[in-house]
Amino acid sequence: MKAKGALPGSDWSPFHITEGVPPERADVVIVGGGVIGWSIAYWLKKKEKSRDSIRVVVVEKDLTYSKASTVLSVGGIRQQYSMPENIHLSLFSANFLRLINEHLGVVNQPPIDIQFNPSGYLFLASDEGAAVLEENVQIQRMEGVLVSLLSPAQLRKKYPWLNTDGVALASYGLQNEGWFDPWTLLNAFRNKALSMGVYQSCGEVTSFDLDTKELLTHEGELMDFSRIKNVNVQMTDSTESTTVECAIVVNAAGAWSSSVAEMAGIGTGLPDSLLAIRLPVEPKKRYVYVWHCPDGPGLECPMLIDTTGAYFRREGVGGNYLGGLSPTEEEEPDIRDLEVDHEFFQDKVWPKLAHRVPHFESLKVRSSWAGYYDYNTFDQSPVIGLHPLVDNLFFATGFSGHGLQQSPAVGQAIAELILDGQFMTINLDTFSFKRIMRGKKAVERNII
Repeated sequence: MKAKGALPGSDWSPFHITEGVPPERADVVIVGGGVIGWSIAYWLKKKEKSRDSIRVVVVEKDLTYSKASTVLSVGGIRQQYSMPENIHLSLFSANFLRLINEHLGVVNQPPIDIQFNPSGYLFLASDEGAAVLEENVQIQRMEGVLVSLLSPAQLRKKYPWLNTDGVALASYGLQNEGWFDPWTLLNAFRNKALSMGVYQSCGEVTSFDLDTKELLTHEGELMDFSRIKNVNVQMTDSTESTTVECAIVVNAAGAWSSSVAEMAGIGTGLPDSLLAIRLPVEPKKRYVYVWHCPDGPGLECPMLIDTTGAYFRREGVGGNYLGGLSPTEEEEPDIRDLEVDHEFFQDKVWPKLAHRVPHFESLKVRSSWAGYYDYNTFDQSPVIGLHPLVDNLFFATGFSGHGLQQSPAVGQAIAELILDGQFMTINLDTFSFKRIMRGKKAVERNII
């Protein structure tokens, strides 16, 4: 039975909050207790050479997760990307989810049911987008993804409910694509990490104490290099604050990671010859709508991405569906709250849905919610790795809506950087912070 306040189509319910003052010293402090943060914590403990050899603290200000991006996600996973790095992140994560009980099972606790639905992703392309879609599929196949190309005639045969007007080509993932329950994955990572000795602190990081020194660059210019020595935490619902001395800090604060980065003075002390390197991650509010349509696509409905950018998928087996559409820059909603704009569905989303699926003309909206993307305004790709000017600050943020599905692989990647000094499994140097300094974008063409 779902708890009161649970999201539609999810087993989400708030954690019982346990107050936890962090220890005075830690090896690694992870700022942000979403699925990325807890994945990093798990992998650090998984890779340690002996139990308790690494003291890891996860700091999260809201353990109810009522506004967390993780639990407000639609839970999709796909390999249909244009960048090999994104493809391999999701391939790794798909395999991890398949074997989740081997990785995250806890003794004397029930088996983990991720509720994976392998219905695939279906991307539709117009005449203008067909060539790019075909190029993407070639890349995906080279990287080991099973994906098929479908003509409009093949689409009509496979999906009789689909209107193919304006569709020139489609791609469909044949395995490892679909959706799962986000809360289950977050809960599983958290429970496993806690069982391995990770510390949880319910509080908000308010500042860092820094050691800063000037160094001469190869170009003969003086630059400030910093190191975080202390993390200051204000305990939630308390006047108490505490300081954690640490060796390494990981910024996994999602949509709010730029505020955390600014605490380290990022963007100051740089010579004029370099670009400003403020972390370009901002919160973007996205709406998700749930509707009922008994004559809709039915059990064979995939996660469909329309030529217009609108998307939808089946939700359960009772004729329910969920979906949405990313707004244009001019339509970006106010991020100060998570209120839903119902007119946006009526005016912008519904006409696109009804055009693509005629039965959706008679749909009835049942519920809705809004969540935040940690949106990288520079190139919509993640920032993963060490900051070049703060030599113990790592980033795992800016996923622009793809963090949940890539979290198992990203957690391992950050743990490798910290403990091995380099990426061991998937080379993610493309997503380093240095590209922002250099103004070199890592462009993913399949952003939803």
